[in-house]
Amino acid sequence: MASRLIRVPSVSDLRAVLRGRDFRRLFATRLVSQFSDGVFQFAVAGYAFFTPEKQTSAAEAAVAFAVLLLPYSILGPFAGVFIDRWSRRQILVIAPVVRGGLLVIAALLVALNAPDWCFYGAALAVLGVNRFFLSALSASLPHVVDGERLLLANAVTPTSGTVATFFGAGVGYLLRLAFGAEHSGTALLLVVSGVVFGLSALIASTMHRSLLGPSYDPQRPQAREAVRHVITGMVDGARHVVHMRSPATALASMAAHRFLYGMTIVMTVMLYRFYFTTNVEAGLTHITGVLATSGLGFFAAALITPWATERFRPEGWIPIMLATAGVLELALCLPFHQIGFLAAGFVLGVTGQSVKICADTIVQRDVQDAYLGRVFSIYDMLFNGMFVLAAVVAALLLPPNGKSYVVLVIASVGYMLSALGYRLLTGGTSPRTPQEVTQ
Repeated sequence: MASRLIRVPSVSDLRAVLRGRDFRRLFATRLVSQFSDGVFQFAVAGYAFFTPEKQTSAAEAAVAFAVLLLPYSILGPFAGVFIDRWSRRQILVIAPVVRGGLLVIAALLVALNAPDWCFYGAALAVLGVNRFFLSALSASLPHVVDGERLLLANAVTPTSGTVATFFGAGVGYLLRLAFGAEHSGTALLLVVSGVVFGLSALIASTMHRSLLGPSYDPQRPQAREAVRHVITGMVDGARHVVHMRSPATALASMAAHRFLYGMTIVMTVMLYRFYFTTNVEAGLTHITGVLATSGLGFFAAALITPWATERFRPEGWIPIMLATAGVLELALCLPFHQIGFLAAGFVLGVTGQSVKICADTIVQRDVQDAYLGRVFSIYDMLFNGMFVLAAVVAALLLPPNGKSYVVLVIASVGYMLSALGYRLLTGGTSPRTPQEVTQ
């Protein structure tokens, strides 16, 4: 199948998208909700890793990451079954109310010093609701943007949402300073997250109930049958993509990055909790700096990658980014000084997000439309599942204080081997010709 050519968006396209009233409302709904996500995720991370009452182990860190990520992997493929049957505008209005109630329950559990499994159970429920909310946002986008500008909107909204999440985490840090590091402070953070998320429901309610779809389809199968089709469809999608070298290797590169990045993140959390300092608040303050540099790296990738892929194909930029991540992570982190991990946060933010943007582009370009949704379901499961798997592996390898030359070398060399493997599997790539850039 011939690759689909994607028109490079212009600044005028961006202005046109932002002029759309309904797009601005949907966009604002995303930004407010993902800001709330940042506060919530910071609260969970603070509870799991930086609460004075707890002595977190690497195994407990793996559990915390599993709670934060598994709902997106497990529920993601099935969310579309219901989002294609329920009013998406109503999902955006009702889900925040449900999530707010669950956050109040989670806050009470924390305040009452309930067992950890009770809190994590409530957190899983919160994130399960959020999975439906985010899927409804994505499915609603084509109803508020012209088709020719949909690619640009898809590039702008997730990146902006990620930045909002980082910003929310920063505000969560400031609120923690005000509320205190004890369980009562975490409970208040959860309540704040719920209230802010409720504001997204108010924004969504300003849109007409029928605006965001789904469109009526008399041929649509029953939900029970559709759920069965999700499983068989994912198998079909995997069979389809495994025979296509370009998207298959792009998926593999993204999965490799998420695994190696996951090992690095778990090691970094443990280092800032037990090695660089034993003071809980000092450790949290310093790792917030790593979070900030990572956020800057994500933003920089959104600027650098379009420029780079105008000169090199995405297939050429992926191994460059993987190799860069491996070399610089080893050079910056091998001395095990805080400044090195601060810089590495930026490097891995740039390289990891660049790999993801390129992988997204390759899959959208080369996979047949009939299989695209199923392949992205597999993509979603790999993206989160590999991180959780990495957390489990890191938990087995890391010492109590987090300092491990073995884990650092595995991650760094793994990046370099992934770059080499990707290059060998995809073959040589040349810079884009001016004609290709124009197209």
